[in-house]
Amino acid sequence: MEPESRANGTAITEFILLGLVETPGLRPVIFVLFFFAYLVTVGGNISILAAILVESKLHTPMYFFLGNLSALDVGCITVTVPSMLSRLLSHKCTVSYGACLTQLFFFHQLAGVDCFLLTAMAYDRFLAICQPLTYSTRMSQMVQRILVVVSWACAFTNALTHTVAISTLTFCGPNMINHFYCDLPQLFQLSCSSTQLNELLLFGLGILMAGVPVILIVTSYIHVAVAVLQIRSPEGRKKAVSTCGSHLTVVGIFYGTGVFSYMRLGSVEASDKDKGIGILNTVISPMLNPLIYSLRNPDVQGALRWVLTGKRRLA
Repeated sequence: MEPESRANGTAITEFILLGLVETPGLRPVIFVLFFFAYLVTVGGNISILAAILVESKLHTPMYFFLGNLSALDVGCITVTVPSMLSRLLSHKCTVSYGACLTQLFFFHQLAGVDCFLLTAMAYDRFLAICQPLTYSTRMSQMVQRILVVVSWACAFTNALTHTVAISTLTFCGPNMINHFYCDLPQLFQLSCSSTQLNELLLFGLGILMAGVPVILIVTSYIHVAVAVLQIRSPEGRKKAVSTCGSHLTVVGIFYGTGVFSYMRLGSVEASDKDKGIGILNTVISPMLNPLIYSLRNPDVQGALRWVLTGKRRLA
């Protein structure tokens, strides 16, 4: 899809991504830091995925969703960071119009699936803790697969809608994006045509993609909290709080940064805060997720030890 030309200006065919820093001397430092973060993130999430596959104790719905989440984290950071690293190496800051929209589509596709998977994980915890007698039937393998497929379908619709909508805008200059990847708020600021409809679309779909899942997650955990308080066994209560606490931490980071990034309609100028939130979204959150889910989980720790060292923990 190519931008249309205007009578009073020439349509641009590429954008200039300013990146994280404008000082040339700091670019090697940024490259090393983000290359290391990328390796850690990919390695950590693939290790979690491998641990889930090899350890039979982890063949449960909760870890099925966690494995999908780990794969999404690898995809999310791969969509943004490698292209940024290549620009740092080549000293070429330009990105074509088509490549920019492609990056935007895949980023929103993967982030959208994240929204629904985190909701599915909250529903899984609700069933496991509040309705344990019917858990195996209500969260069967078929239900798990349906939840994942529906998550991908809804996220695809959202990402495609935003990509098509942004392609209808006219870009005739300037073409400098004060960020390290292409995203909706920054592109809105560069459009020569009205973005009011796009912003309303972002707000409306944001309610569906984030607002509804947050309401469902909060509702699930209200029921979970009531059920946990009724657990008499300290060990059982501790286990429930541990698994739910990890999930809530990830939810807080993911939705907190997402709301800050996309719900600030009417913002005129990009700022360094946007870059910081972008780093949290695309780098820090995917890098921390394996640590958050394994920190207080002995089953995951044992499986990771087996994957990384070949030694199984004795029961």
